[in-house]
Amino acid sequence: MPENNTQKIPKRILSSLLASVSAGVVPRSGAPYIAIGRADEIAALLSDLEATAEGCGTMRFLIGRYGSGKSFLMQLIRGYAMERDFICADADLSPERRLYGSGGTGIATYRELIKNLASKSSPDGGALQKIIARWIDNLGASLVAEGYDPDSDPFSRELERRIYSVLRDMEDLVGGFDFAHVMSEYYKAYKNGDDEKKSACLRWLRGEFSTKTEARGALGFSVSVIIDDENWYDFIKIWASLVRKMGYRGLVVFIDECVNLYKITHRISRENNYEKILSMFNDTLQGRAEGLDIILGGTPQFLEDTRRGLFSYEALRSRLCDSRFALGGYKNLIGPVIRLRRLSDEELFALLGRVTKLYSQNYNWEPRISESEMERFLAICLEKAGADSMITPREMLRDYMTVLNILMQNENASFDDIVGSGVVTLKHEEENEILPASSDAPQKPSFDPNDIVF
Repeated sequence: MPENNTQKIPKRILSSLLASVSAGVVPRSGAPYIAIGRADEIAALLSDLEATAEGCGTMRFLIGRYGSGKSFLMQLIRGYAMERDFICADADLSPERRLYGSGGTGIATYRELIKNLASKSSPDGGALQKIIARWIDNLGASLVAEGYDPDSDPFSRELERRIYSVLRDMEDLVGGFDFAHVMSEYYKAYKNGDDEKKSACLRWLRGEFSTKTEARGALGFSVSVIIDDENWYDFIKIWASLVRKMGYRGLVVFIDECVNLYKITHRISRENNYEKILSMFNDTLQGRAEGLDIILGGTPQFLEDTRRGLFSYEALRSRLCDSRFALGGYKNLIGPVIRLRRLSDEELFALLGRVTKLYSQNYNWEPRISESEMERFLAICLEKAGADSMITPREMLRDYMTVLNILMQNENASFDDIVGSGVVTLKHEEENEILPASSDAPQKPSFDPNDIVF
């Protein structure tokens, strides 16, 4: 990430970033370019990555209102994780994708995670084959460095021995025997150029077989299990262990839109999903999920509702509720729950400045909007009832992008024509006085738009 705004951002990333912001959706790439604030939250999540790299398991709940930045923060950490040589997988829950469920809703989440498997060299997902191929190639390169002739039989035998040695370590895990068998067969097909067998093995690894009979017919050998609604999380733990043995630092799993579990009307089904979360929580914090970092994103209702949220499940409530000593407004980002605070007025102002500069760069157009007008726009946003505590970056940026779009496409339009010319005021956190947003107003907030926090 550049330390200033003069460095050109690739057009593909910049256009996609601004289109996402304008539509109110989280950008898949380019998140660091508009990362303002959240320094403490980012530091806490990066510390989890370091613990995961040491072989620990970690789990966090990112809790915030719609549009508060949960998904954005996830994408930001996803980028940092890949840069640090982690494997990442992400999925959004929905009525068709749950953590536990019959009829394919559980395995659908696993398939989405594997489809979105990403690495530093494949940041957009679909990295499964590349991860395996890189592992085999790296083993071969290490043998060449040790003096083996890549065209000799000793090279082939030693390469095969090292691959099988790693896979045998997987056999002790739940489901690991069949996983190791399928991976071994994949290597044989890879070595022999058997694309049909490779495809069948990949289908099993992606959880695409609905019955063991179907799997046996495609694979050409028997397996005692297939990846399904019941056991998919066991295979996530296997992947976490394997990628570390492949040379990566760990596996980071992002599961967003967990509010869809809160929306499940059937109590037993909802509690089965919460039981799966409890299993994940216990595994990661008790050391039974080596190299696995899980980050869940949800709303306050998903966590705190005592009738349908996580707090309705006593085993989770007792683990996730705040301590009676944490009620004084003090910051605590070491616990499993991270509640996203509203960005300060200064941070929101800096965000407007950052988006303005990116907009200018993307369209090669100098926005006809001054810093005092940006401050007035923010004040207008904060004037709404309850906005002082409830305003979210998503709401503000969508409106602001509309203002910029109108100014660019209508030469005769002015800022006052679009948002009104009335005098509005902006209250700064460090001051109790109300500052008028007029031409002779005091200086803009001390937080500079150039100050981006990583």
